Amino acid sequence: MTNRPATLFAAPHTPMHPDGDIHLSVIRQQAKLFANDKVAGVFICGTTGEGPSLSTAERKAVAEAWLEARAAGFTVIVNVGHDSLREAQALADHARAVHADAVAMHPPSYFRPQSVASLVECCRPVAEAAGNLPFYYYHIPPLTGVSVPMVEFLRCGRRAIPTLNGVKFSDRNLAEYKSCLDLDGRAFDILYGVDEMLIGALALGGTRAIGSTYCYAAPLYRNMIDAFNSGDLNRARTLAALAVGLSEAISAVDPVAAGKVCMAVRGVDCGPVRPPLRTLSDRERARLEERLRELHIFEFTP
Repeated sequence: MTNRPATLFAAPHTPMHPDGDIHLSVIRQQAKLFANDKVAGVFICGTTGEGPSLSTAERKAVAEAWLEARAAGFTVIVNVGHDSLREAQALADHARAVHADAVAMHPPSYFRPQSVASLVECCRPVAEAAGNLPFYYYHIPPLTGVSVPMVEFLRCGRRAIPTLNGVKFSDRNLAEYKSCLDLDGRAFDILYGVDEMLIGALALGGTRAIGSTYCYAAPLYRNMIDAFNSGDLNRARTLAALAVGLSEAISAVDPVAAGKVCMAVRGVDCGPVRPPLRTLSDRERARLEERLRELHIFEFTP
């Protein structure tokens, strides 16, 4: 089996004080952990980062903190999606000004674009505000309710958006993912975003992924990727089953709040989540930690 280098990007939590204010100094601890775990970069202020629950000023502050904390060669992709396209443009312009590596955008989800053409028209001014930065569309239909065909979006989008670089593909539709991946000789960067299905993306030729569990369990996935690339499919499947078990454990409560518990287990306390999300009770936290021990999730080496 041909070895393929695989690149993992973490979707980090926004650290918060007990009162819900953002705790920017913890970002340096996150950056150090990710570097040790051989994570290539971050996708900030997305779902895991509670971007929709942050103010525009807070999101700018988080972006600046990550750009200050990163080591050389560490990629920072800033999600600038917002229900207000004016706010999204302001965030994109800020990302350009502070020298982020790329921007991404989830679509408005209250008044939703209903077609490929309307989605392109939502994205175009935001991409323009980011100047020459590569632009990614953040495709996560289970949360946004926007589910237009991604291949058609890429075909139409590249004519209106010269900086369109690819898609953060957070959907379980592997057939559509494969079509996007292979479009025009792999012209676009398609970053897979369903962590527990990473082995499926690898089997289809994917090599790049963004996910929340890579924040604290990247060594597990690294071991799975190595087993897959070396042809040890039995071990790769066994490790993929652990990834599924991890997904089930955090989804049994709340993936974002549970992820902050996992980060604390790895030594980085990211604090509570903001309403309407709910921080886990002591009992829920204890049960989750027990399940993580049963799965041996944190026993892999980078």
